[in-house]
Amino acid sequence: MKKLAYIILGFIIGAILTYKFCPREAVDTSVISYKMPKDTISVAKAIKLSDNWAKYNPTEMDSLIELEGSKKVTRSVWWSLKDVNEYLVYAKAKSDSLGYNMTGIRVYLGNYGKNIDASKKNRNTMFIVPTGVSTISKASSINLFLPPSDGDIPAPPLNDGTGSGNGYPQ
Repeated sequence: MKKLAYIILGFIIGAILTYKFCPREAVDTSVISYKMPKDTISVAKAIKLSDNWAKYNPTEMDSLIELEGSKKVTRSVWWSLKDVNEYLVYAKAKSDSLGYNMTGIRVYLGNYGKNIDASKKNRNTMFIVPTGVSTISKASSINLFLPPSDGDIPAPPLNDGTGSGNGYPQ
């Protein structure tokens, strides 16, 4: 019995020493690197795109806005990160309930037109729409040869961001 106690004590001491002296990979939590998405563009390219929008965008809408009494032209739309995250969770759940697999989002340009309150009359806007493929398959031999394309999902889009007339960067 006494020899068994020594054996158990030896295993415990051996386990403690193994844990203490075996090398482990050091994890530095202060430095976390993130991989840049493949479609990211440079700030200089973004500035050029924004300048091109101002240069080549038809000015008919801008002059119409000025005739209506507003000098503010919408060139960008801002949503809070909280609003976008909440919408993405909602759109994913709504897409699932409608029988779609949400695979992305699409941003559309829009205009409120004449029949709206004075603060938005003839103002440009942008809205976000979920995109994906139907999970409900239809019987067809064409489906075997053509992959499904990501179309707009009939879920309510996100709108009412804060517009700005300034170019990039703000």
